[in-house]
Amino acid sequence: MTGGPWDLLEPGAEARLERLCREEDLFVFANASGSFNALHLPDRDGDGDGRPEGVAPGMWIASLISAVLGNLLPGPGTVYRSQTLRFTGEARAGDTLTAHVRLIEKLPDRVLRFATRVEGPNGRLVTGEAEVTAPARAIPVDTRAVPGLTVRRHLHFERLLALAEPLPPIPTAVVAPETPDALGGAMLGARHTLIAPILVGDPARIADAAEAEGLDLAGQEIVAVADHAEAAARAVALVHEGRARAVMKGHLHTDVLLKAVVARTGGLRTGRRLSHVFVMDVPGLDHLLMITDAAINIAPDLLAKADIAQNAIDLARALGVETPRVGVLSAVETVNPAIPSTLDAAGLSKMADRGQITGGLVDGPLAMDNAVDVGAARAKGITSLVAGRADILLAPNLEAGNMLAKELTFLAHAEAGGIVMGAQVPIILTSRADDETARLASCAIAALQAARR
Repeated sequence: MTGGPWDLLEPGAEARLERLCREEDLFVFANASGSFNALHLPDRDGDGDGRPEGVAPGMWIASLISAVLGNLLPGPGTVYRSQTLRFTGEARAGDTLTAHVRLIEKLPDRVLRFATRVEGPNGRLVTGEAEVTAPARAIPVDTRAVPGLTVRRHLHFERLLALAEPLPPIPTAVVAPETPDALGGAMLGARHTLIAPILVGDPARIADAAEAEGLDLAGQEIVAVADHAEAAARAVALVHEGRARAVMKGHLHTDVLLKAVVARTGGLRTGRRLSHVFVMDVPGLDHLLMITDAAINIAPDLLAKADIAQNAIDLARALGVETPRVGVLSAVETVNPAIPSTLDAAGLSKMADRGQITGGLVDGPLAMDNAVDVGAARAKGITSLVAGRADILLAPNLEAGNMLAKELTFLAHAEAGGIVMGAQVPIILTSRADDETARLASCAIAALQAARR
């Protein structure tokens, strides 16, 4: 990027720059300026009319003039002296704007005067004049050296909630909701019409949790069971009675809940291994990312991994992914007998080819980089419909899967929801560390899976 030095410029010189106004631009401007006017935030109702406005701030529109002056004419090295602005229109996210500058006068000391304007789809938005000090010589700038920005938005979870909220709420047995966070998560799902909770646990503790959380439980069904193991068994029984179509973990150990689920008599077993699927909304990634298994199977063998892969594929299809891509992870992308996970990955790939795993594409072994990044896959010479585009990451063991999911959550600012698959009904496992978005997402995921079943 270079501009024109002062001595080569003549009145009448013009430059223009087009820019698409995106929702992300409005969030970046709000953070950079410190102005959080709700009228200019795309997900807020700024004037009380019941719908979000997302009007682009006038000063953001005007800043496009600075982009033309600083990038094109006169270009890098330009210093603003003054700018007048008259605002005559509005723009919103999705509009393409064009900023124009025209040199109208050269003044002493390398000062230039420009007529400036910004136009949108419906005409002029901003007009004015600018005075700048031009650079004495052309200054090249490599824009690739400028750090990029990623806005922490969770559009994929918003889409899941939009898909699930019109569905009838699924009756859900909530086991031991005896702390504020456990009870609050269940009632949050109820307020969004995702689940219809049946609270199974100690009524006194549930009442204390409701008081601490400021919740009104009037009209709420409570099944009185004091012991956690008995509460888990009662929740499973509610499924068999047809009163519940999902089970949700409250304030009890996961092992206690799953023991009731996998009981040979009266449990919720199917012919498939139980496995947990994290569904993750990673900022900057253009699709949902699923990680499995990070919560139940410690060191699964080949057949267990086949069930884990099938469970994840079935869930992905319920969430709207037509042909899920499963990347089977290892430390390397070639088969090495010294690394057992590469042998499992190769076996899973062939099982998918032979129809033993259905509904998706399975490939491996893949290292993490070439599972999620097309450039990394190409650099390694990997030709695959999955490499670089994986929707599902199948970890070699629980430790690797758990660390991967937690790294994405706490370092990449991903939101994570998830359920247990392979039982007769979805099982919602929530964590005390989950925020409202994660709890809602888990309920929405369970609702969509239950609707598909």
